[in-house]
Amino acid sequence: MHRITLFIFIIIPACIFSQVVSVDKVEPPFWWTGFKNADLQLLIYGKNIASTSVSVDYPGFLLKKVHKVSNPNYLFLDFTLSNGTRPGIATIQFKLKDKIAGKYLYELKARKKGSAQRKSFNSHDVMYLLMPDRFANGDTSNDVIPGMAEQVNRANKDGRHGGDLQGIMHHLDYIRDLGATALWINPLLENDQPIYSYHGYSTTNYYRVDPRFGTNEDYLKLSDALHQRGIKLIMDMIFNHCGSGHWWMQDLPTADWVNQWPAFTRTNYRAGTFTDPYVSQSDSNLFVRGWFDQTMPDLNQANPYVKNYLIQNSIWWIEYAGLDGIRQDTYPYPFKEMMAEWGTRLLEEYPGFNVVGECWLNYPASVAYWQKGSKNKDGYESQLPSVFDFPLYDALNKAFGEKDGWNTGITRLYEILAQDFSYPDPNNIVVFADNHDVNRYLDTQNDDVRKLKMAMAYILTTRGIPEIYYGTEILMTTGADKSGDGNKRRDFPGGWPGDARNAFTEQGRTTAEADMYSYLKKLIHWRNANEVIHTGKFRHFIPADGIYVFFRFNTKTTIMVVMNNNEETKTIETSRYNEFLKKYKSGTAIISGNSLDDLSKISIPGKSVEIIELK
Repeated sequence: MHRITLFIFIIIPACIFSQVVSVDKVEPPFWWTGFKNADLQLLIYGKNIASTSVSVDYPGFLLKKVHKVSNPNYLFLDFTLSNGTRPGIATIQFKLKDKIAGKYLYELKARKKGSAQRKSFNSHDVMYLLMPDRFANGDTSNDVIPGMAEQVNRANKDGRHGGDLQGIMHHLDYIRDLGATALWINPLLENDQPIYSYHGYSTTNYYRVDPRFGTNEDYLKLSDALHQRGIKLIMDMIFNHCGSGHWWMQDLPTADWVNQWPAFTRTNYRAGTFTDPYVSQSDSNLFVRGWFDQTMPDLNQANPYVKNYLIQNSIWWIEYAGLDGIRQDTYPYPFKEMMAEWGTRLLEEYPGFNVVGECWLNYPASVAYWQKGSKNKDGYESQLPSVFDFPLYDALNKAFGEKDGWNTGITRLYEILAQDFSYPDPNNIVVFADNHDVNRYLDTQNDDVRKLKMAMAYILTTRGIPEIYYGTEILMTTGADKSGDGNKRRDFPGGWPGDARNAFTEQGRTTAEADMYSYLKKLIHWRNANEVIHTGKFRHFIPADGIYVFFRFNTKTTIMVVMNNNEETKTIETSRYNEFLKKYKSGTAIISGNSLDDLSKISIPGKSVEIIELK
């Protein structure tokens, strides 16, 4: 990847006629030629900058309009890059009384060849999710950054622990060997907050990697290293809110830059208000305008400058870091019209790009509302290609721990997929058993590893894109103290100098951990090699007596998946499945490795799954 220096501007503060003028920030700090959308809006911040006149003389880089807002320390400059504009350095001049008060050397870069045609994550992939502060500390020199509000305190479960980009780099081969083909990393941008800054969801600088994780250049190195290993990079973004420590919170551009209330007002967290045909205006207003938390000011995406800022920031990171996808946090919380425009702009520049939105809702129809192509009654089109399957997550947490009944136990899985008619594209949905915001799956199953194996086998064979939370492969739990988010995000053993053991290595795993790791690795690599699981059709049979059977098939291959939710071994008569089995005489059981020469009866141990390649 072409290396670039993030900031290349020159600041020339001046005192002219007793008025101090400075150019302190320009965002985006640089841009590229060759985008389909030729427009660019720059945010300029500096003391009394609105009192200046602005000019630029660079072929094809045309200043269309200068916007002044209520705060005299801001300007918003509208540019057009005409077709054929060449890469180079454009000098933006700020004059006061015809004298130069400041300059910014604005770089226009050439886009990397093929940038628009990048291949994004899809149902061929297995996604691995990790929290950078809790995965591995590869560079202890950045644990303490002078001037930042919070430093490392590994003894505090809710504090910073020191994980960083270099730590991830040290263990890329571990991720590749497990079989993951896409890496979703929780937010990496600067979070200069006094407490709880480790999780990354309170952005204080949208153009800077948090120095405690590394540098922008380190992020580029990670992107390169992942791509060399055939692993896609997914960036976690947050549009609903920023951090209270963001630099603009001390000097807002406009009064409506964030959603203001007479006193702190929390959102009701009711994402269903957007799809509720009977919703009250006060409930929907509180949902979208209320703050997520006291330290998370709610951005007003209805403000056109905020909208442009966020859209351009996404495009900037895709182009700069070679991203292969985006995970968008709290997707329904921002103004939905802006989110639709964001999706349109991304797909305009990157037609094959995939974005998965966190739409944390309980029912398939509610989640499906947000997926691109939904025939919504109100006419809304989100332009969001993918969503997380939270209804299936809920079903997985209950399916293996309760008695099988008409709509309980393993039937919950059947019932959720039976509602796939709601989704425009069920194959482009991310399926998961847990993530950084919920209890680890083993905790929900009373540490029953059999149930974890069932859940992993299921998400790796059902439709959609499987996501695996870091540490699942080594049976990580929240530990004895199961309270709080910090315990859901415990340190990976061996990621820190001086750790008692290193579970990144075979020698550092317990017998049980090694068994789980081998189980998951085997399934992931098998899935990676089987196109039928990526794009094949799905058919299932109504569960009976705790047995759930489904098939993945295409014109070349048929896979049979048998799930036994009973405690005891079951031998099933297979005549019920003859619409698939009548063409086959034998099969190979992937998990056990057994050859099946007689398909008329199949035995499967209690609380287990078998995947059978039919022959």
